Amino acid sequence: MKSYIVGVGMTKFEKPESRDWQYWDMAKEAGTQALADAGISYDQVQQVPVGHCFQASTAGQRAVYELGLTGVPVYNVNNNCATGSTALMMARQFVEGGISDCVLALGFEKMTRGALGAGSDGGAFETSPVARHYGVMAAGHGFEMSPPTAQIFGNAAREHMERYGTTEAQLAAVGAKNHRHSADNPRAQFQDVWTVDEILAARTIHRPLTKLQCSPTSDGSAAAVVVSERFVVEHGLDDKAVEIAAQSMTTDTGDSFASGSCIDVVGRPMSRAAARQVYEKSGLGIEDVDVVELHDCFSINELLTYEALGMCADGESGKLVESGATTYGGRWVVNPSGGLISKGHPLGATGLAQAAELVWQLRGEAGARQVAGAGVGLAHNIGLGGAAVVTLLRRS
Repeated sequence: MKSYIVGVGMTKFEKPESRDWQYWDMAKEAGTQALADAGISYDQVQQVPVGHCFQASTAGQRAVYELGLTGVPVYNVNNNCATGSTALMMARQFVEGGISDCVLALGFEKMTRGALGAGSDGGAFETSPVARHYGVMAAGHGFEMSPPTAQIFGNAAREHMERYGTTEAQLAAVGAKNHRHSADNPRAQFQDVWTVDEILAARTIHRPLTKLQCSPTSDGSAAAVVVSERFVVEHGLDDKAVEIAAQSMTTDTGDSFASGSCIDVVGRPMSRAAARQVYEKSGLGIEDVDVVELHDCFSINELLTYEALGMCADGESGKLVESGATTYGGRWVVNPSGGLISKGHPLGATGLAQAAELVWQLRGEAGARQVAGAGVGLAHNIGLGGAAVVTLLRRS
């Protein structure tokens, strides 16, 4: 059975504490947009998986009740930074499994300013669900006083530089590209354009990563309406429908930890496995993809993901971004939204915001950031601890 996204919505992503709103306000805004985009009412929704990491246990219900009080099941989802795409995956499974014809996937986050701690909850290292991951890092690199998430990805960048000759300028080129893209995205947290030199000169968070190569904490919400083929036909939604051609989630295996490398412990093996499964399920490959929204929580992770998705060989990703192959006029357009680095990263909303951007791109509704002729899009969302979700979308 096939599944389709027929409606998407997204708030503007905001700097925490800069807007007077609560998580239920942002969820209502994104959810209302998604329902209106699909042209349906909330009472047609049969199930609602809701992603969030920092709010209380049944915050999903508190948020969804702003859309309606229909008694449908509401599921609270927490999968670290992959939370939004996990909610989308649950929605797809409900539809493709024949359980429901119409499901609303919703994600939101209301965060505080400042860097995250050792886990999504900002808790102590020794009780963190990702203590094993940080233990691998500490064994190879020690533990410094910089923010833990920037530190583990920064150490992956150091390894990449030492192993493959990747340069600081190539890492900065990721940030420059994504900030440049976000200038055309009114929903992005930032619309500032920075040169490679300016990014290199910004404050260092954990060498070699500077502030402008790191995703910020953010407030915001995103949503998607996922329906069956029968629902599309019965409600005349062909002009809205974007097919979820394939989707896969992987979690850590021994490959994540065996090498003792931060490159592996931050998720390249998980991402590679998820991408391979999606290509096998869909019969499509990276050569068929036009536009990509991937998890650039730090610039190095965009480079690692190029390699995991098969866009280039291991070690060639720095040269790939430097060549212009991942921006307008190149082979792919990666993160036309501005990505996490510039669009923002409210954890529970990120994966659904990626899906929203791809739906707009594949419908030809992305305005100034439209990728010409986009017919196939790929989303990649990863969370330490760990989960990697790859989703392939196609305009039928």
